[in-house]
Formats: sequence, structure tokens, C-alpha cells
Amino acid sequence: MVAVNEKPAAAPPAVPASCERRRISRNVVLLSLAFMLHFTAFQGAGNLQSSVNADAGLGTASLATIYASLIVSNIFLPVVVIKWLGCKWAVAASFVAYMPYIAAQFHATFYTMIPAALFVGFGGGPLWCAKCTYLSVVAEAYEEADPSSGPAADVLTVRFFGIFFMIFQFCQVWGNLISSTVFSLGSGAPKNLTGDLGDVCGANYLPSAASGGTAASRPPDEKIYIVAAAYLACMVSACLLVGIGVDSLSRYKEGQRQGSGTGLSGFGLLAITLKLLKERDQLLMLPIIIFLGFEQAFIGADFTASYVTCAWGVQNIGYVMMCYGACNSLSALTTGWLVKVTGRPPVVLGAAAVHVALLAGLLLWQPLPHHLPLFFAMAGLWGACDGVWNVQVNALCGILFPGQEKVAFSSFRLWESLGYILAYGYSAYLRTDVKLFVVLGLLLWGMAGYVAIEVGRHRRKVRARLRASPGALTRTKL
Repeated sequence: MVAVNEKPAAAPPAVPASCERRRISRNVVLLSLAFMLHFTAFQGAGNLQSSVNADAGLGTASLATIYASLIVSNIFLPVVVIKWLGCKWAVAASFVAYMPYIAAQFHATFYTMIPAALFVGFGGGPLWCAKCTYLSVVAEAYEEADPSSGPAADVLTVRFFGIFFMIFQFCQVWGNLISSTVFSLGSGAPKNLTGDLGDVCGANYLPSAASGGTAASRPPDEKIYIVAAAYLACMVSACLLVGIGVDSLSRYKEGQRQGSGTGLSGFGLLAITLKLLKERDQLLMLPIIIFLGFEQAFIGADFTASYVTCAWGVQNIGYVMMCYGACNSLSALTTGWLVKVTGRPPVVLGAAAVHVALLAGLLLWQPLPHHLPLFFAMAGLWGACDGVWNVQVNALCGILFPGQEKVAFSSFRLWESLGYILAYGYSAYLRTDVKLFVVLGLLLWGMAGYVAIEVGRHRRKVRARLRASPGALTRTKL
């Protein structure tokens, strides 16, 4: 018998907005923690390459290879990998691609390091594009959960990027703590070489001619193996955290978003990425994006080798870079709050002024082993500036190109990678003062482009306000 009065099954009750927002916040935190664990290993290993694998420039050559393959990866892989796997599993698979590079530290040669570095680059494109897309999508979902309350999606995007980089930058603390703790065990005080360290270290440092300063010798293999094993454990843990703890974006109807580049791959993505160069704002963004690659390559390879290793010792790299990471994390956390109070331009221009003063200080400073406060101050200030760049430039890319996030962030990583390649490519051949002038020139050029973007956005907002209400011309906050 058929029950004629049978009612269809009721739809499942809607999830309360507060619960959904808490779930989104949890996903942002878990994703950030996974990246922190993963890059605890990768950044820790990367900071050591110019000192531990200095023979024949192996370390910096492997880093340049990573970012060369990352350019290819950014062109051909992000959209297609995200389409196949979704953002969540694209992140997990990309984490796995980084693991051979850490394993290669057990037998570091050109035959092991360079192929492993290629895998890192191929994984890096989908990884960072998936991360940026994930944060942008969940920011929209957070707003849509309760549109009547809370900030707009563009404000939430900045906030989520701030949370991400605040947590992420602790990778510099833990990764460097691991390396310096292991390398310091059983090591005596470094022996100073004869001669004036100011003549060979700091701005005068030339990798191809330097004999090493105080303690540039490679740590024992056994200690390198212990560090590499700890780093591999961090990467495996990060992969498990994403796979088990982070929700798929299908929950937030990511596939229904238009104009994000879905379906593009290979030369199609390259074409639309190059087409993006027709956009005035993208052209103006290029110098500051390329600068990001240069400045991060400098602190990770040139500062550690030219100042820390040369004048103080390789076992102290981790302690100095811990200060860099802690200040970077704190800066990423506070920059979102400062932007709400002052607007974005004062924060960005203030960071630029500090960075210019910092570059000038590095040009003048002749590092010596007893200059301990200066080692930490320079690294900390650099980290504070980098925290501003990471949050604000990433967020600005999403704000300038709404609906084209995958293409915009893929383009961002492509041009940033070009900066890394150029910086690592000349690292073994140019003196440090020349590198500092290159970074300074790019920063000034980038700030000119950034100011032009903000002025253009301000004018567009004023025109839009006038069209909406011709008699209500008010000052529009940038």
C-alpha cells in the first residue's frame, strides 16, 4: 500500500550563521598551522643552503632552480591541479612534492638537490594559488553566512591573510630553533680568523672570494641528518593536518564562482596571465611583487651568509632568523588592525620608509661577533617590514581583481618567483653591497607604482560617489 498522505522528507536544517562562521575560522587557522608546520621544514632548510651547501654554489643553485620551476608551475599547473583535486587536496599533494628536497639533504649533490628542487617548484605553484583561493573563497562565505553583520568580504580577505601570515611566519621560529639547537650541541666557540672581518663580511662580502669569516665551516653530517629527519616529520604532519582537519571548498560552492579562471590551463592560463598585463593596476603592481622575491631571497641567503655566518657563525643563523620570524608574525597580526585605523597607504609607506633605512644601515654596518644586538635588530626590522608586504600585497591582488583570484594569484607567484630566480642566480657572484642597491632600487620603484594604484582607486571611488549622488562629494578613504 502507498500512503497517500505521506510527506516528503524535510530538508536538513540550515546551519546557524554563528556556527558556520566558527567553522570557517577554524579552517583558516588549521590551514595556517599546516603551512607553518610544512614551512618550518622548508624555510629552515632554505635559510641554511647558502652556508651549509656553499660548495660550488650548490645551495643557492638549488634555490634558483626551485623558483625557475615555480614559474613553469605557475603557468601550467595551478588551475588544472585545483580543478582536478580541489584546493584542499591540491595543498596536500603539493606538500608531498616538497619532501624529496628535504630528503636530498642526506646526500647533497647536484644530482640529488637539483631534481628535488624541480619537484618543489612544481608543487609550489598549485600550493600557493590554492591557499590564496581558499582564503578568498572562505572570506566571501563568511560574509554570506550573515550579510547583515560583520565586515565586507574585502576586509575579511585582508583579515584572513593577516591571520594566515601571523601563524605561518612562526615557521621561521620553529624551523630555525631546530637547526640552531642541533648545530649548537657540542660545538665550541667559533675561532676568529686573522684580519679585519669588516673587509670580508657584511656589505663587502663576496661569496666567490670569501674564505669564510669566523665560522663558515659546514656542520658535521650527523647533525645535518638529524635536522633533515626532524624537518621531514614536520612535513608529514602538515600533510595529515590538511587531509584530516580542513574542509573542502565544495562546502562553500567554490565551483559556482565566476571569472576565477576555472578550466584554464597551460597556454590558456599563460595567455590570460599575459592579458592581465594590459591592466594598468597589474603593471603598476609588478615592481613591488618582484621586489618581494628579491627581499625575501636576500634575507634568507645573503644576510645569513654575508652577516651572520661570516661574522658570527653558522650555528647562530637559526637564532637570528627566529627573531626575523617572530617579528614577521607579529607584524602580520598587527598590520590588519593598523589598516583599519589608518587606512592602507600609511602602513605600507611607513614600512617602506623603515625598509629604506634598514638597507642603508646594512650598507654601512661592518658586522663583528660582539655586535649581537645588531644581528637581531636588523633581522627583526626586516621581518616586520616583510610582514606588511606579505599581507598587504597579497590582499591587494585579491581586491584589485575580484572574480579572477586564481589568475591574479598565479600571476603574483610567477612574478615573485622571477625576483627569487634573479636574486639567487646572482647571489654567488655579486658583492653584497651591489645586492643591497638592487633591492633598494626595486623598493623605490615598487612604491611609486603602489602610490599610483592608490591614487587611481581613490579617484575611481570619488567618481563613483559623484555618479551615485552628484551633490555629496566627500573625502573617500583609500
